[in-house]
Amino acid sequence: MGPVSLIVLIFAAIAFSAGGILVSKILVRGSKNPQKGQAYESGVPVKGPAWVQFPVGYYLYALIFLIFDVELAFLYPWAVVVKRIGWPALIEIVVFIFILFLGFLYAHKKGALKWM
Repeated sequence: MGPVSLIVLIFAAIAFSAGGILVSKILVRGSKNPQKGQAYESGVPVKGPAWVQFPVGYYLYALIFLIFDVELAFLYPWAVVVKRIGWPALIEIVVFIFILFLGFLYAHKKGALKWM
């Protein structure tokens, strides 16, 4: 599997993507309805503009959640091999969790965990 395989894969991806879009443009009839362009929020009619600026606190809260959620993805492989590796694995995971804890303390100090 060399560079030729990669080139074939890229061309196949482009062909499948373009083919799907082309087939949908040909087969699906579109309708020009102004109601289709309106924002939809849980079946409740929208009042005011759909583009409003959200506080940055929501964004920070979501990023912190992602960081600690992805951290679990690193703990699962560690838990599988911890018996084979032994003490070095334990020391590495303690350092990893300590660094995460420092990040948590920093976020808490900056007020990123306070909900509006």
